[in-house]
Amino acid sequence: MDYCGQCGEPTAATGHDRCAARAELEPPRYCEQCRRRMVVQVVPRGWSARCVEHGTITS
Repeated sequence: MDYCGQCGEPTAATGHDRCAARAELEPPRYCEQCRRRMVVQVVPRGWSARCVEHGTITS
């Protein structure tokens, strides 16, 4: 199952238009694979988000 990186709810659920708009401006807060809350660091040139289970993603 895939999860929304912004709200953590399953992506099959409706009402993710607002999340999609937020995703253009903000880094993901939840892991899309396991729904865990990620550690996010924003720097002037981008961001990085780390899931304890699945590792780090960057912009």
